[in-house]
Amino acid sequence: MTLRLYDTSARQIRDFVPLTPGCVSIYLCGATVQAPPHIGHIRSGLNFDILRRWFTYRGYEVTFVRNVTDIDDKIIAKGAEQDRPWWQIGYENERAFTAAYEALGCLPPSCEPRATGHVPEMIEMMRGLIERGHAYPADGNVYFDVRSHPGYLKLSNQNLDQLLQPAGEGETGKRDPRDFALWKAVKPGEPSWDTPWGRGRPGWHLECSAMAHKYLGSAFDIHGGGVDLVFPHHENEIAQSEAFGDAFAAYWMHNAWVTMSGEKMSKSLGNSVLVHEMVRRWRPIVLRYYLGVPHYRSTIEYSEEALAEADAAFGRIEGFLQRATEQTGPVAPAAAVPGDFAAAMDDDLGVPQAMAAVHTTVRQGNAALAEGDKESAAALVGQVRAMLGVLGLDPLDDAWSGGAADRGAELHAVVDSLVSLVLRQRQAARERKDYATADAIRDELKDAGLAIEDTPQGPRWELGTH
Repeated sequence: MTLRLYDTSARQIRDFVPLTPGCVSIYLCGATVQAPPHIGHIRSGLNFDILRRWFTYRGYEVTFVRNVTDIDDKIIAKGAEQDRPWWQIGYENERAFTAAYEALGCLPPSCEPRATGHVPEMIEMMRGLIERGHAYPADGNVYFDVRSHPGYLKLSNQNLDQLLQPAGEGETGKRDPRDFALWKAVKPGEPSWDTPWGRGRPGWHLECSAMAHKYLGSAFDIHGGGVDLVFPHHENEIAQSEAFGDAFAAYWMHNAWVTMSGEKMSKSLGNSVLVHEMVRRWRPIVLRYYLGVPHYRSTIEYSEEALAEADAAFGRIEGFLQRATEQTGPVAPAAAVPGDFAAAMDDDLGVPQAMAAVHTTVRQGNAALAEGDKESAAALVGQVRAMLGVLGLDPLDDAWSGGAADRGAELHAVVDSLVSLVLRQRQAARERKDYATADAIRDELKDAGLAIEDTPQGPRWELGTH
């Protein structure tokens, strides 16, 4: 089956045809680092991590660029508010984003350029736009002339005459109030760089066009980001890049929001759920499952109940893998994923349907274990691991079982010894028909968060749901 993706610009699902056979180039709008990330921020990186993994599984060579906006009105304002240098705010939060991506199992990008490192490229692009009549300097600012580009607003499908775009602070000299800033004139106390049109700093939109051009060339396959970026950010990127002479992105993909009480999760609303706090209460692999399993174009309404359901669902998968490998020994992932899983992923990254295939295979595996069919169970473990691996969710993979998780394995061994001692006491109570004591021990373990299962091989334990 041909891999098909929903293209925001076409407003339909299209067959994916790469510009260069066997290669895929992706530019993802990354973090604006004025504050630590909440799970709504990380969802975008996680969704496109899954896309990248699927392309890789399908045999493509993937170049994945994810930028960092490290200079911005909000970053400067945050520095003034905290009486700290703007760059310190930016770098501190950039590290927090990197830690969050890593915690949730996202692969590092091929390149992660910062806006402040690409001012020369921005100057070159502004020079070209001015020469072509698409931009103009005014009072130290440089603006893009939206009426000079006939395709403006084609992504968001808006009418220019009905568009309201109020001027930002210090944005003087505009020919049209809807023209947007490529470069902002210097203000007292703010960082600035030299340009032929005066000192100042980058506008938000210009940086992505300049960095995409540098690292992916004049044309690339996929531009991604959150749906909230369609306008004005991505619309303005298209205008300035095409006016410069670039073909720019062949496909546009946008992930939906994570909401709370029906509102977009955001720092300004004060309803954010910070990743570094969430991973203290939920295992990172469970957070990845929670954020990665819904379709990328579907809104996730955050709740603790929904996270608990995700924890329980993923626990059923883990439980099967643990029980099966106890009986069969280690099993490597299968060389290929099942056909129904592949078909779901090829159909606009249909992770919910793909995960349904995982759970079906887990049920088949549990049935094989119940029948004592170790050979079938092992084959099914390999299939489950292959599918989970594509999604970055294989709990037996070194990415989750190595590094910091090694300490968890050590603690598991300690707990296993202690629980085994208690279970022997419970078994002794059962043998002397003291069922009240045996049941009390089981209930105490349950209250401590452990689930006890009596099997023909003896009692076994695992962590209960959150």
